[in-house]
Amino acid sequence: MKEANRILFVSQEIYPYMAEETPIRILNRRMPEWFQSKGWETRTFMPKFGEVNERRNQLHEVIRLSGVNIIIDDTDHQLIMKVASIQSARLQIYFVDNDDYFNRRKGIGDETGEYPDNDERTIFYVRSVLETVRKLRWTPNIVHCSGWMSALTPVYLKKAYSDTPFFTKAKVVVSLENEEYTKPFSTQFTKKMLIDGLRQNDVRSIAGFPVGYEELMRLAIDYADAIVVGGDKVNQRVLNYAQTSGKPMMEYSENNGQQEYMDFYNSLLG
Repeated sequence: MKEANRILFVSQEIYPYMAEETPIRILNRRMPEWFQSKGWETRTFMPKFGEVNERRNQLHEVIRLSGVNIIIDDTDHQLIMKVASIQSARLQIYFVDNDDYFNRRKGIGDETGEYPDNDERTIFYVRSVLETVRKLRWTPNIVHCSGWMSALTPVYLKKAYSDTPFFTKAKVVVSLENEEYTKPFSTQFTKKMLIDGLRQNDVRSIAGFPVGYEELMRLAIDYADAIVVGGDKVNQRVLNYAQTSGKPMMEYSENNGQQEYMDFYNSLLG
């Protein structure tokens, strides 16, 4: 009997955990349920931002997946993994938490502006997801990256985790969306990113200067296997870069839904 395909969703925001019903949050909620209903196995992750109500959404810590130390800029940051269930869909959502980066803090910023450590929060989130999937010994066929906070997933998978058996055959897809960040990451961003398997030369395109949204997404496109356009107001320079990359691409349409994503991903798997 043929094994079910597996899809890993690395999402920045999912409704209803982020209260506002934006199109991408709703899509990130419905996609895992849809793929699961069609026989795929799914794993879905998002950051445990402070505005995610733990009591109302019945989050609880998964002890066996917590306790991993992620070292960023020579400092240990402990991963706390939590999970919640959407009973109506028989769906679990994993939440990446950490007292320094996410506890009691909103999404990417508050009334004073964007958080200055969003660069480290991004690194911590992506590395935590990949370490957890490796710990689960779960092998995805497709890795769907939604939101700029997931944008480091392709480079880490293709370089730092390239020899990890669970990821060697995964097709990494980057979703280009409307939301951007405006406060560039510091010139130390690439230094903070480096781990075994990921060298300075691998990220030379963003090294040595402040890293804005466009630079980050171009790096994601460079290491992705395919691109989907998930919004109607995507940064035009990023979109142009994706269109000239020569990689498989699903253009944006108001009619795009779960079936269009399913068809596109099946085409990537041959």
